[in-house]
Amino acid sequence: MNEFIEQFLIEARELVAQGTADLLAAEERPRDAAAIDGAFRAFHTLKGSAGIIDFAAMARALHAAEDALSQARSGAVPVTGELIGRCLTCLDQVVRWLDAIEATGEPPTDADPAAEAMIALFAEEEAPAPPSSGPVIAVESGAVPAAFESWLERFLATATARQARCALAYTPAADAFFRGEDPLATAEALPGLLALDLALNGTPPAPAEIDPFQCRLTLFIAGSEPRARLAPAFAGLSGTVEWRDLVPSVPPPGAGAPDAAALLIEAQIALLRGPRDEGFEGRRASALRAAVQVLRASGRAPEADALERLAASGAEPQSLADSLADSLADMLAGAPAAPPPAAAPPAPPAEPAIADIGARSLRVDVERVDALVRLTGEFTVLKTQAAHHARLAAAPAGSGEVAKDLATKELAERLKSHHETLERLVGELQHAVLGLRVLPLRHVFQRLPRLVRDMSEALGKPIRLVIEGEETQADKAIVEALFEPLLHILRNAADHGIEPAGARAAAGKPETGIVAVRARRVEDRLSIDIEDDGAGIDTARLRARAAARGLAGPDALAALSEEEALDLIFAPGFSTRDAVTGYSGRGVGLDAVRVALARLGGRVSVHSRPGEGTRMALSLPVSILKSDVLSVEAGGQVLGLPLEAVVETVRLPRSAISRIGAARAFVWRARTVPLIDLSQSIGLAPSPTQTPAPSPSGDGEALVVITRLDGQYGGLEVDRLGARMEVMLRPLEGLLAGLPCLGTTLLGDGRVLIVLDLEALQP
Repeated sequence: MNEFIEQFLIEARELVAQGTADLLAAEERPRDAAAIDGAFRAFHTLKGSAGIIDFAAMARALHAAEDALSQARSGAVPVTGELIGRCLTCLDQVVRWLDAIEATGEPPTDADPAAEAMIALFAEEEAPAPPSSGPVIAVESGAVPAAFESWLERFLATATARQARCALAYTPAADAFFRGEDPLATAEALPGLLALDLALNGTPPAPAEIDPFQCRLTLFIAGSEPRARLAPAFAGLSGTVEWRDLVPSVPPPGAGAPDAAALLIEAQIALLRGPRDEGFEGRRASALRAAVQVLRASGRAPEADALERLAASGAEPQSLADSLADSLADMLAGAPAAPPPAAAPPAPPAEPAIADIGARSLRVDVERVDALVRLTGEFTVLKTQAAHHARLAAAPAGSGEVAKDLATKELAERLKSHHETLERLVGELQHAVLGLRVLPLRHVFQRLPRLVRDMSEALGKPIRLVIEGEETQADKAIVEALFEPLLHILRNAADHGIEPAGARAAAGKPETGIVAVRARRVEDRLSIDIEDDGAGIDTARLRARAAARGLAGPDALAALSEEEALDLIFAPGFSTRDAVTGYSGRGVGLDAVRVALARLGGRVSVHSRPGEGTRMALSLPVSILKSDVLSVEAGGQVLGLPLEAVVETVRLPRSAISRIGAARAFVWRARTVPLIDLSQSIGLAPSPTQTPAPSPSGDGEALVVITRLDGQYGGLEVDRLGARMEVMLRPLEGLLAGLPCLGTTLLGDGRVLIVLDLEALQP
């Protein structure tokens, strides 16, 4: 991929994010002119960028959306949820195109059908209500010349008329030429020009009376663009313009689609019946979406709905593609869409379209780059000094070089000074490099309003999202990995937590539910709370569902505390839904949240108040690359323990360690703490005997590291304690990726230090 396309992708994704944010703000505040202006600028700039790389299809689709936003800016049309939805759909298509460009390095060559579908989508909004038959002709004002009437009647009888959106009779002023106007050039430059004819005004004069400097013409024009698209070309010109809006009649079922729509549907059929290679699934989804939009734009909404139900029937992907193609072919022939199989489960709500506009690149502040340049200069000076003193230290005895410059003791002091300087510079370099990877949470939070909007529409529940702390910063890897957990939690809040509007009103709550996402920095941790004001969690129902699914016996479930009962929602496969929907019912959402956060070194807890709402509390490290660890030795291997999990270290008399079945425990500060032999747990030593042998830490004593994870205390028996270190971790890859560790680093003697994931250790 060349740098030009790469820069286009970076800027285009930023503009998509900006356009999405402004559209959602305009929907929430329809009178906010700044929001609709911002959205218009984003679409306009995107269109210009598409033109620069010769991606005409994308430019045409964006132009249709830009026209709709332009009318909203001028106040000609209101800012409605339907308009915002169409514009967001256009941005979804742009994102798909950007993904295709990123994969191939070139604009896709098969983008025209999708672009035409987008244009048809906005044309449906602009057009007035269709008549029962024939075109509707609306006269702007005044009497229409008889010649225009006759010309228009002849034009409507042609095949080209099916593409026409408007017609006009343009009569320039007699002195138009003296005004610097060129009526013919103006007409020829109109977008979507379909027909242009000239008629002489009045009775033809005698040849001797012809005045070549006087304009006596009327121009009859028909175009495929709507009036709003053509009217600006005549602004400020002399003369008069008589307009007629032309809307093709909607064919009844069985009459066939208009030619343009038929061609688009035929193109989608060709995609569905095309080669079944690795990109087929993407083409199938694109063909379905384009076909549905064309049908809706052609006034065939019932058939579009039937096609969507067929797509959601749960059939096997290959046979589904054949069924969709056959149904579209039947529609072209006048038959209704094939119904889904009788045994198919109810169609779930459509998944929300989430534009993947995460941070795929970094915009770096020039001051941070300057800091790295300065550090490079200091490292260069230090390298020169160290090389000079290394040469002196290596000089042979009697050469006079050492005697002349430095004694051995002074040389050692100089080298020690170099080491101190090196330690300082390495610390600054670490800080500077990690600073390059720091991103504000805004990069992931800006994707959430669109997600909540789509869920609100699909579920039929009015929901408002509140975001706080979006400027809180964390490592790029943390920020980008947060989207999946947040997605599952928000789905859970919208589907399970927020009640329908009627139920909320009956409970004395506002009909619009509130979901709040709040982020803050707490010391070296990132804290994110997701809270809703819904119905809360019924722990009695959780216990009943857990018993029905066999997670535990009734007695064990009844003995659970409220906090422990709430924790059941994170169990794999657990769900309180009886039926699977597009948002819940499969039992994978919150389990996936806990797994994803654990992979990042984070944790999640749930707090709920029946009738008032639920809060999910997420805690994560700010960086997964830099970590403070305590080194220990167990089974002859040096290991690292995350320092944030270490409470203290103690020496215990072995007589204080008790056997509880096959496990061991001890009493520490009036609480019973389980004890794990670290070397045994990671397979570095055989299981201890019934009477443990004395450890190297002292006869009859055990050296124990007290740890705390998710509020639970535990003890790790080790052979020796090492030092506290600040390390840069590298994750394990390949065959070692599944080991229970957070990463590795190198010690000063060349040995590998493995930093353990304490949550993965088993007693």
